[in-house]
Amino acid sequence: MAEEKACLFCERNEEEIPLVQLHYQGRNLWICPQHIPVLIHDPQKLVGKLPGAENMEAG
Repeated sequence: MAEEKACLFCERNEEEIPLVQLHYQGRNLWICPQHIPVLIHDPQKLVGKLPGAENMEAG
C-alpha cells in the first residue's frame, strides 16, 4: 500500500500542492509551504494532527 502524501494541516495532497517532508518521532510527515509558519509559530493548531503538538512552543 502506497503512503498517502498530504499536508498534515490542510490535507491537500502532492497532486494539489508542493509538499515538504518532515521526520518526527520515527514517522514521515508532510506539510505544504503555506502551513510551515503554523508549525513554526503556532504549533498548537496542529493538536490532533501532529503527536505532541500540545507540548511544542512557538518559535
